[in-house]
Amino acid sequence: MFEGRPDRGAEIVFVGRSNVGKSTLMREFTGHTFTTGKKPGVTRSPNHYDWAGADFTFTDLPGFGFMEGVDEEAREAIKDDIVRYIEDHSEEILVGVLVVDGKAVIDIIDRHESRGEIPHDVEMFHFLREVGIPTVVAVNKMDKVEERDDRLDALCDRLGLPGPWQQWRDTIAPISAKRGQTAPLREALETQLREQHRDDLLQFI
Repeated sequence: MFEGRPDRGAEIVFVGRSNVGKSTLMREFTGHTFTTGKKPGVTRSPNHYDWAGADFTFTDLPGFGFMEGVDEEAREAIKDDIVRYIEDHSEEILVGVLVVDGKAVIDIIDRHESRGEIPHDVEMFHFLREVGIPTVVAVNKMDKVEERDDRLDALCDRLGLPGPWQQWRDTIAPISAKRGQTAPLREALETQLREQHRDDLLQFI
């Protein structure tokens, strides 16, 4: 069970598979360097970043799914902890940011579905929404993707959102965290916060 959450009443969480760039994205938003690495599964407990005097925190949850050198039992335990954390703090979580690898996500989803499995990314997207958390999908590494619109339309299809993707700009945000290209995500988060009358938090976005 994760421990050490700051005593904050408002939170934005970043969740996604290992090695999709969540920690890099957190650095873009906070200016603070978090532990990152090429080896999946470096982040095993949440990274929180909060501000003195502000009732708000960003949280980078551990990566889920396949991790080289991590057995299935440990992977399932991490995923269970992530689900429990989100359930326990659903009232405080204003937005859930599901980070996916724009280059690989369609192949990963299709591979799982061809085996009769529910893909983790799809499952997490619907879980966040089912517990009442507004969800933005940050489609990272888009600088490596050709035919961007086709790829984003395909992702919407897999998530059950009728295309074209452009009508979901408050939900689908194509970005490249490593290159600092995060404007679509910032705009989507601003929209979500304004809808919840939390303009006081826009300064952190």
